[in-house]
Amino acid sequence: MTGGLGEHPFVAAVKPLVDAMGAEIVPPGDAKGDDVVLTWEGEDVAAVRLPHLSDSLDHILADLERRHGQPLAELDRKTKQSVVRILEQRGAFSVRHGVETVASALGVSRFTVYNYLNRQ
Repeated sequence: MTGGLGEHPFVAAVKPLVDAMGAEIVPPGDAKGDDVVLTWEGEDVAAVRLPHLSDSLDHILADLERRHGQPLAELDRKTKQSVVRILEQRGAFSVRHGVETVASALGVSRFTVYNYLNRQ
C-alpha cells in the first residue's frame, strides 16, 4: 500500500476486514478489472484486490492456526471437528481440492474430513 492510503480514515476502518479476507489494498489508480474500488464522499480512496479462491482457503487455514495458537494438526479431535464446521460455513469445501487441503492441514485423511462433515 502506497501513497498514504493507510492514513485515510475509511481505509483504516476497512483494513481489518480486508486483512481477514486475505485481500490487498491498492491505490485506486492501480485498480484492475476485478478489483473493488472504494469511494468515500465521492472520492475514490482505495481499491481492494480480492484473493484467488485457493489463496483464500490457505489464508483461512492460517488464520485458524493463529486463533488456536498451534498447528491445526495438533488440535484434539473435537476441536478439529469444530474447525471443519467453521470451514464448511466459510465455503472451504466448494473450492477445488478443498477437502484434500483441509485434511492435510488437520493431519487427517479425506475420509476423516468427510466423517466430520457428516456428523453435523
